[in-house]
Amino acid sequence: MKLLKLAAAILCCVALNPDIMAEEHQNPFLTPYPDKYQIPPFDKIETEDFIPAIKAGIEEQRQNINAIVVNRAVPDFDNTILPLENISPILDRVSQVFYHYDSVLSNEKFAQMAEEAIPLLNEAANQMNLNEELFKKIKAVYDRRNEMGLSPIQIRVVEKYYKEFAEQGAALPEDKKKELIKVNDELSKLFIQYNKNLLNATNNFFVTVYDENDLAGLPESSISMAAEEAKSRGLDGLWVFTLHAPSRLPVLQYAQNRGLREAIYKGYTTLASYGDNNNYPVIEQIIKLRAEKAKIMGFDNFAQMMTSRVMAGTPEAATNLLLQVFEPAVKRSHEEVADMQAIVDEEGGGFKIAPWDYYFYAEKVKKKKYDLEESEVRPYFSLENVMKGLFLAAEKLYGIKMVEMPDAPKWMDEVTVYEVVDAKTGDHVAIFMTDYFPRSTKRQGAWMEQMQSSGLYEDGNRRPIVYNVGNFTRPAGDTPALLTIDEVETTFHEFGHALQSILSQAPYRSIAGTNVDRDYVELSSQFNEHWAFAPELLKVYAKHYKTGETIPDELIEKLNNSSKFNQGFVTTELAGAALLDLEWGKIDGEGVNVPEFEAAVAEKIGMPAEITFRYRSPYFKHIFGDDGYASGYYTYLWSQVLEADAFELFEEKGIFDPETAAKFKATILETGDTEDPMVLFERFRGHKPDPHALLRLRGFE
Repeated sequence: MKLLKLAAAILCCVALNPDIMAEEHQNPFLTPYPDKYQIPPFDKIETEDFIPAIKAGIEEQRQNINAIVVNRAVPDFDNTILPLENISPILDRVSQVFYHYDSVLSNEKFAQMAEEAIPLLNEAANQMNLNEELFKKIKAVYDRRNEMGLSPIQIRVVEKYYKEFAEQGAALPEDKKKELIKVNDELSKLFIQYNKNLLNATNNFFVTVYDENDLAGLPESSISMAAEEAKSRGLDGLWVFTLHAPSRLPVLQYAQNRGLREAIYKGYTTLASYGDNNNYPVIEQIIKLRAEKAKIMGFDNFAQMMTSRVMAGTPEAATNLLLQVFEPAVKRSHEEVADMQAIVDEEGGGFKIAPWDYYFYAEKVKKKKYDLEESEVRPYFSLENVMKGLFLAAEKLYGIKMVEMPDAPKWMDEVTVYEVVDAKTGDHVAIFMTDYFPRSTKRQGAWMEQMQSSGLYEDGNRRPIVYNVGNFTRPAGDTPALLTIDEVETTFHEFGHALQSILSQAPYRSIAGTNVDRDYVELSSQFNEHWAFAPELLKVYAKHYKTGETIPDELIEKLNNSSKFNQGFVTTELAGAALLDLEWGKIDGEGVNVPEFEAAVAEKIGMPAEITFRYRSPYFKHIFGDDGYASGYYTYLWSQVLEADAFELFEEKGIFDPETAAKFKATILETGDTEDPMVLFERFRGHKPDPHALLRLRGFE
């Protein structure tokens, strides 16, 4: 008895003594972040925080929805629509970080947690989007929107909420809602499986090179990276190539060993299509469920449902645009292949150009036609210098500066955080973050997203927190990260997305930044690519990483002369993938064989044998990793019509013309979804989009 009392006394002392008691962990998602700009405290976030925070957010959302529904006052903008803008601050905080980590930090522990989190987040979406009483309140405001003295922007917000709720099934009868919930839940699980299979398959595949002679033609940086990869796998003295872009693309572009090129190409194009990580059965189920979802929503097929929500309107309109570009692109690609085949024949190759030869012989044709090799220009494109050019263009065009914040919270040490400020006043504009190097927990590709949108919050107006992610070649030894021409373009592209969020002046979150139609959102990003290789900018930022020498005029001339080179290939694989995506959206998926379906579409559209789709279905994450771009991949080309036409005005006035830049900033970048996108475009350009502008840009006309 005495021993028990003594033990209890010791425990009591430990509990009360602050020197002994370990500091209790506080879930960072449950309260506003301490940072004045609301940057998440990444160093305080633990995997165990997500599920409790999601559940707390769901409860907070439930209570706030109930407050709207039980309010006896006549529904209006202030008591119904405005509360929806901040329906659950907790859910906002946790979901933004969750989806970000799911793409950039998805280790095994996080992936296991995500399997529980995704259904909960779906529950949160269903709780709101399918709430019949809430929809009645929204509809009451929608029906009287023109009689309530609302501003045009407030009317736009009301219309957007009504449309989105209707599109999510809020107007469906109860039995159909239950069917929709079941389909959405099953789809979300399939998306998790698809992404998990893709990440595992990407990480599992590698090619080991044992003979140094097989590395002939590869840049030294690529060889060094392969040696480091081999060493990390316990294969000292060998070379390992993976399917991550910085490893894969140099092999396809430079490796003289045709067998090595073929191995990497086939590894990539059969990614996630066999073994434990086979995505074929997952795709079959996704297609089947999407067809069911479309029927529930009253559409003939999924493509019809998705295109009805954006500028295109119908699958036929989207297909028509694609074919206007695809057919001349295919014609040009035949000419490109003929040029390549001529080199093969001159060299006595004795083979016909195959898909794994395309990059390699395109590089040879470029050298022959334009006396340009990418290895000549790459030393001028260190990541540090490219960022300087990127930021300089933004300052000259839009009056913003980037100030690095070395002590700001970040999710990885290699992330860089900037405060975006007004170049004249120094006033805070936004937070911008970059995460540019590959790792096993990060998915492939490049993208832009935001931790926080601009607009009105429960505590007042906030400015955005935006990030760009990439998978570029890492620095190696004394050599910095040197970007390829394509990677330079990608950097400018993703920053174009960032600019639309950074500069947004839309007053409400639902219409701010990139919260615009899917087939309008790529306008700003693709438009910004035009500055990447503008001679005026290259002369400032493109410096040789060893000598500091400015890129010579002759190289700039070669770069610009070759700007329309290989556009047949680039456009054919992009438009082909977009056509494949639309075809997937037209079928019910019952008993579909994925490879046979792809082959049938390729034959139907006339896809050249030397070119495959940009992404084959097992790794076409844009359309099968979630619903984001499903039956909407065509929007890249749709937006390219807009940006090609818009840029022609800059070509006419001067690429840094302040009046034209100010007009673009005011009508496109700052406006978000405050007005119909076609109205905004016509206000900037003075006419409707001209499809021939894209054909001129690609050199097809």
